[in-house]
Amino acid sequence: MLENFEGRHRNLLEIFEARSIEMEDALSPHAALNKTQRCLIGAYFLHEYSFEASALFNPSIVHHPDQSGAPAGGCRFILSLRAVGEGHISSLTFRAGSIGPNGNVTVDPTARLASIPKIGSRTARPDGDDVEVTFRAGDDLSERVIFPVTDAQSNGIEDARFVEFTHNDRTTYYATYTAYSGRAIRSEILETSDFLTFRMTPLTGSAARNKGMALFPRKFDGRYAMIARQDNENLYLIYSNDLYNWEGGQAILRPEFPWEFVQIGSCGSPIELDDCWLLLTHGVGPVRKYSIGAVLLDKNDPSKVLGRSREPLVRPEPHEREGYVPNVVYTCGAMRHGNQIILPYAISDTFSNFATIKIDDLMRSIVDE
Repeated sequence: MLENFEGRHRNLLEIFEARSIEMEDALSPHAALNKTQRCLIGAYFLHEYSFEASALFNPSIVHHPDQSGAPAGGCRFILSLRAVGEGHISSLTFRAGSIGPNGNVTVDPTARLASIPKIGSRTARPDGDDVEVTFRAGDDLSERVIFPVTDAQSNGIEDARFVEFTHNDRTTYYATYTAYSGRAIRSEILETSDFLTFRMTPLTGSAARNKGMALFPRKFDGRYAMIARQDNENLYLIYSNDLYNWEGGQAILRPEFPWEFVQIGSCGSPIELDDCWLLLTHGVGPVRKYSIGAVLLDKNDPSKVLGRSREPLVRPEPHEREGYVPNVVYTCGAMRHGNQIILPYAISDTFSNFATIKIDDLMRSIVDE
């Protein structure tokens, strides 16, 4: 076994031993086993899984919590991606990289191995488990894979929309995502400060029953705010005193142009500009063609729509329209860097790319309401 697999995994005997312990109740009673026998039993109840063999898509981007080594005039970032493997099971994976002073993007080389976290705690809640997972500090960021760990997530952790949330001079990284069981979906939220330990918690309330919730990066008058799609067509603004419970909401955006007539949704958390909020949206048009547009919201009252793009910022180009799901460009979150928007986006649910947009050019493309 070691000759076949040791070069493909770190601490392989520890993995075999841990799996043997997990199988103890299912296999007992049995005679006492030595270490070699326990490791062999663990190996029989394991298999390798290529977590991103089918697709690597729907990225979001935030500043790296560790800016050491950032280029002069630039910054370091963390990219989250939805990875899909055999059986269309989605997991959450990461990349690190740098943005230069002119907006040029460089992604760090990926590690050869992958690792899954240890479950640190699991708290039962009426609406589902609250789970904390932790990676080893020595694992490269690109090694870290958050694979489904609850029944509600059993078929996927989908489309994480990361945001740097600032409150009382403290930054926490949150990500809203869709947990998919194979039969039902629900919205959940992930929390981390270091991308080593993550807490995943179900969201509750009437406004948290659909996909694509996106959290604002700060509070408004002491309340959290979220953009969400409650009815499979329009976008709503929701406020809550509680990060985990969301009720009601006000419809602020409806499909208006041909490229978004089927439905609209959020493409990540709103981005704070000098005088307003930038909300990137996705629109679904004829033949389920997905494009990315933009909306401007009032800085102090985001229920007020200041303007929106009549035409998409990014749409599937002819050479980009084939893939796992054709005719789709999609993002789960962009970020501001100086006078530019850095936009990672997925192409046909297969692979991901970057676009950069100057904010002045973006503003000129948006029509006042």
